[in-house]
Amino acid sequence: MGLFNDRLKNEDGTTGVPVWFMRQAGRYHSHYQNIKKDSDFMTMCKDPLLARDITMGPIEDFDFDAAILFSDLLFPLEQMGLGLKYAPGPQLDLKIDTPEKIKEIKIQVAPEIYYEFQKKACENLKKSLPSNKTLLGFVGAPWTLYTYAVDGGHSGNLINPKKGFYDGRWQQFCEILFPNLLEEMNQQALGGAEAMCLFDTAAGECTFEDYTQHILPQIRKITASFKESHPDVKVIYYSKLTHLNYLQAIEDKNIDVLGIDWRMDLSKALKELSGDYMIQGNFDPAHLHLPWPILEEKLTSWWTGLKKDNLNFDRWICGLGHGVLQLTPEENVRKTVSLIHERFRY
Repeated sequence: MGLFNDRLKNEDGTTGVPVWFMRQAGRYHSHYQNIKKDSDFMTMCKDPLLARDITMGPIEDFDFDAAILFSDLLFPLEQMGLGLKYAPGPQLDLKIDTPEKIKEIKIQVAPEIYYEFQKKACENLKKSLPSNKTLLGFVGAPWTLYTYAVDGGHSGNLINPKKGFYDGRWQQFCEILFPNLLEEMNQQALGGAEAMCLFDTAAGECTFEDYTQHILPQIRKITASFKESHPDVKVIYYSKLTHLNYLQAIEDKNIDVLGIDWRMDLSKALKELSGDYMIQGNFDPAHLHLPWPILEEKLTSWWTGLKKDNLNFDRWICGLGHGVLQLTPEENVRKTVSLIHERFRY
């Protein structure tokens, strides 16, 4: 089953809702942990064969309908000379915490050379994936990458990153980032990615005014340029903590799918936005930690409620409102995907 126009038609005439999870290949999964015993995170991302093997794990184990490239969204910061290591979380050698630090950004190598490891991983995945599974690439959105470049993360109030809207850092950072981020997307698409995820996990920390005035123009710029080269590759934009009015303001014809978190009413999002975008989400990943009988009831009641709302399920991709959390029971993931495939039919 694919995510878009190649969905599974069942013998009874119904169509199945496809499902994939952000971070479906990760720390909760024993397959990942077994590979990690003999490697480190950076190596697992940059070795195309290891990245393929980790990406394929949840496809083979849980039968998700899409595989998302195992990588990390922060590699553009390494490419821009900020340094990057994981100990175990990400750490930068240089932070753009003052306007003067922008001058210290130095591109390390031509981006088409740097991101070749992602292209090769996608090529390996296309050879390994069943034809009915969708291959997803992904990158970090400009604002989320910028918050890491300034603060080393996106927790707290993001006071210093927000000051960058008004002291020149944001615009200057984006001018340097843009060709590198675009080439990262390009390399994944050339490798065979059928859709490109643009993850903006820090977007909802901004006011509506800052989001529309400063962040959206950069989103529209990168999606328009990408679609010029890859018009048939879908673009999925996920923003965390944003409200419906933020998504209504996006107005980007180059975005095909909007990902939403669990705080948003899925029925309302489908009714308001599905004329322009497909909607992806938005089950609470914390609920995957519940005992299976409770989790099963939550999934069942969720689907029952959605069916009552007379929604266009052709425009919905089932998933989580964010990534699979560490220590999530594997068996709950397996049973959840199976339940969705068996019961989420329209």
